Amino acid sequence: MKKRDLILTLVSLILLFVCVYFADAYLDSYKVRILNLCAIYVILALSMNLVNGFTGLFSLGHAGFMAVGAYTTALLTMPPLVKAQNFFMAPLIKPLDSITLPFLPALLIAGVLSALVGFLIGAPALRLKGDYLAIATLGFAEIIRVIFTNTQSLTNGALGLKGIPVTTNLWWSFGIAVITVILIGSLINSSFGRALKAIREDEIAAESMGINIFRHKVLSFTIGAFFAGIGGGLLGNLLGTVDPLMFRFFLTFNILLIIILGGMGSITGSIISAFIITIAGEALRFLDESITIGSLYIPGIPGLRMVVFSALLMVVVLFFRQGIMGTNEFTWDKLFNRLQKKPAAGGGNN
Repeated sequence: MKKRDLILTLVSLILLFVCVYFADAYLDSYKVRILNLCAIYVILALSMNLVNGFTGLFSLGHAGFMAVGAYTTALLTMPPLVKAQNFFMAPLIKPLDSITLPFLPALLIAGVLSALVGFLIGAPALRLKGDYLAIATLGFAEIIRVIFTNTQSLTNGALGLKGIPVTTNLWWSFGIAVITVILIGSLINSSFGRALKAIREDEIAAESMGINIFRHKVLSFTIGAFFAGIGGGLLGNLLGTVDPLMFRFFLTFNILLIIILGGMGSITGSIISAFIITIAGEALRFLDESITIGSLYIPGIPGLRMVVFSALLMVVVLFFRQGIMGTNEFTWDKLFNRLQKKPAAGGGNN
């Protein structure tokens, strides 16, 4: 990286955390919650884009990895008394009933455990391709959800977990989002990342160049599961409660929507799209409620928000077939080139 680019990146990060400080200090809890969700969806979108966008796989199992991360972080951070209150039907297995860890170690353990589950799922499933892989990963995610629903002494079953310490704040979510962007960006720009892109473009050609297709796919899938577990842990400790119904296919669909809108294979696109979709989804909530304009009364229609939101997304996808960014990334050179570009002189053909 050029010295100029490094300085500008550091200045941008400082400005970001200055904004985080003022947001944390002066915004109300609702707006802070939305910003936290934006940052968490950045992490989840990047983890899924690594698998679906950069490696060219079609995985739909992200909700399962998020569930593993959310439950693991919750169980490791909840005090023993709160655990006893939750597990009144069947006691929590030992030694989890008496273990309480700080948030960061619990989050890392959740990520590692999610990565392990991702490896165990990916090893057999990644021998499939295309729609077959999508169906297999979707099935595994549903299996995880059903297991969590029926393991009363480990996850409290369908009742879920309540009273989880609300540890996630803007510093945690944006800090980990920045770290995720840096790590995945470095990974994509390494020789490993170039091998993933080669697999995405043409598996046969990549294999003929000596790339171990299966090993790279499994590693990509495992790393994606790790960050999905981290995102799930942040989400659980933001909401203060988790239950198996939170981790249905609809959650995976939301993340898939973010990476498609932002651009499959674009880190910048995933970041932009995560903020757009999260904020727009909340901004349109007034459509579900009754509206009074002068003497005109318009009754609320439940679900109208999602209808309008889906229509807007369809329009965007029609005009941006490859997403907002396609496979492009933001760079300082591109920004300066665009700013320094002089307008063409009139009176002639360009």
